Amino acid sequence: MEEVMVVGGGPAGLCAAIESARYGVKVILIDENDMPGGQLFKQIHRFFGSAQHRAGIRGYDIGNSLLSESEKLGVRVLLNTVVWGIFQDNFLGIKTEKETKILQAKKIVVGTGALENPLAFPGWTLPGVMGAGAAQTMMNIQRVLPGKRILMIGSGNVGLIVSYQLLQAGAKVVALVEALPKISGYLVHAAKISRAGVQILTSHTIVKADGKGEVKKAVIAKIDENFKMIKGTEKEIKVDLVCIAVGLRPLDELCWMAGCQFTYIPSLGGFIPLHSRDMETTVSGIYVAGDVSGIEEASTAIEEGKLAGIAIAESLGYISKKEAEEKKELSWESLRELRLGSFGEGRQKTKDLILKQYNSLHKM
Repeated sequence: MEEVMVVGGGPAGLCAAIESARYGVKVILIDENDMPGGQLFKQIHRFFGSAQHRAGIRGYDIGNSLLSESEKLGVRVLLNTVVWGIFQDNFLGIKTEKETKILQAKKIVVGTGALENPLAFPGWTLPGVMGAGAAQTMMNIQRVLPGKRILMIGSGNVGLIVSYQLLQAGAKVVALVEALPKISGYLVHAAKISRAGVQILTSHTIVKADGKGEVKKAVIAKIDENFKMIKGTEKEIKVDLVCIAVGLRPLDELCWMAGCQFTYIPSLGGFIPLHSRDMETTVSGIYVAGDVSGIEEASTAIEEGKLAGIAIAESLGYISKKEAEEKKELSWESLRELRLGSFGEGRQKTKDLILKQYNSLHKM
């Protein structure tokens, strides 16, 4: 039996692996890609906030730092490996290029991240319609510009940041449309693309994408307070790429399979595995961290991964309760700071709600 297996090599999984290994725990990290790091290697922008939260450092530099640290601490990494199931008594089904097998671990961390939400409209299956995250992967990982004239749908942080990165890569973002009457992401990101000449059209939506075999144009229109299209406001724009950035949902299928109990919180992406302050789910020995535990940012994923890693080291006897509490308090305080402000306060309240529901179950 393995001591700890971490599913997902993004910021949450890497930090969970690092914190456990720091105290001597033997950790195996599994990722389906050909290199770990997850979203960090798409994030060419500098993080902002405080120095503690790596302000001024680009995502891929943070990723390289975490990879280096995990290697030094002896974390064993299995790449191009898919975890296809988690079963009773912490058994995992994994598949590599060569074999399929079952492993068992004392503790499991699920750090599988999130999936992009789709948006259906006439023409949405045409080549040239894709998620903003897919466009970001093509640009920043594969070094392929996915289009030259882009319509971005959604003004959350993903839509705003990817729009700016498309501009940096040499594309033209013709417009960004947002169904809400206001921008939903950070204004600092919106200001950057606005200064670069991108039209941000609130209370607008896409009507259709059109083209023979691929996107050639799109039609957008104004919508009313009931999100109904206002006839006569349609506008046709020439584009070869429509990017969809209308939110994310936790990639939580493994948690469902494991029998974890869930709650439903729309502001965090939908169904969320109930978890304790230490990130342990209702199934003993299975922990969650990062977007799978509720959609937030890479910085919060890092802190949640640390929490899970420290808690696991404590539960396996590698660190005293006193030392663990001191270390965990640092991450809890960091998370509170990250969730401050108009965008964060709601997330802190919903995270507290998850904890309350988790605690009520354990009192029964």
